[in-house]
Amino acid sequence: MLSENDQKSPLHNMFQSVPERYDILNKILTLTLDSVWRAHAAAECLKNSPARVLDLCCGTGDLAINIARQSSYNNEITGLDYSQNMLNIARKKAGRLCDKKISFICADAAGRTLPDNYFDVIGISFAFRNLTFRNRNCGSYLKEVLRMLKTNGRFVIIETGQPPAKIIRKIYHFYFKYFVSPVGGFLSGRAPAYRYLASSAVNYFDNDSMAVFLKSRGFRNIECKPYLFGAVNLHTAEK
Repeated sequence: MLSENDQKSPLHNMFQSVPERYDILNKILTLTLDSVWRAHAAAECLKNSPARVLDLCCGTGDLAINIARQSSYNNEITGLDYSQNMLNIARKKAGRLCDKKISFICADAAGRTLPDNYFDVIGISFAFRNLTFRNRNCGSYLKEVLRMLKTNGRFVIIETGQPPAKIIRKIYHFYFKYFVSPVGGFLSGRAPAYRYLASSAVNYFDNDSMAVFLKSRGFRNIECKPYLFGAVNLHTAEK
């Protein structure tokens, strides 16, 4: 479970407080495209018919639920997040898929909660930035991913990026600063959460930097598929 430091961290408090309108705001702020991108990430997670899949930092469970619904065979799907409020929503959304096909666990991403060399695939949707953007525990999180993955296991990341074309990047940054941050903050009543979202997205890795970062942390065979001119990217890597 969470350490005392984790419980008091700004990010933990933020994600405990946001959930009431979290899903609907995601739809509004991405024009419902977040569902499309997660569906692509789920399909990528299911390549090679993995027996065990982890949705890391699963939030309200959308990636895990997508994986369960797309899967045509009986596999083990786990969602892990440190916000109990998020997981309460995830379990409700999953309905009959809970326990039958998906297990949700409340724990920290670096908490050594799950076994070594256990998962064929670990997926993460729009939360990798939270683990790595100016996060002092970044190294621990990546070590934990490697620990839980089997040898040759795959890490699938769907995350915001930096469009390579300068004009598109400027429009993208403008959108986050002057639409996502104020509108998200106003509708949620949690302005600091959406200021953080905008700042982290605008200042996050571009594709080349992401590849270098993942390689430096022990991953190989790193590939990237861009969406929306590179504003969102599907990264894959192997242990």
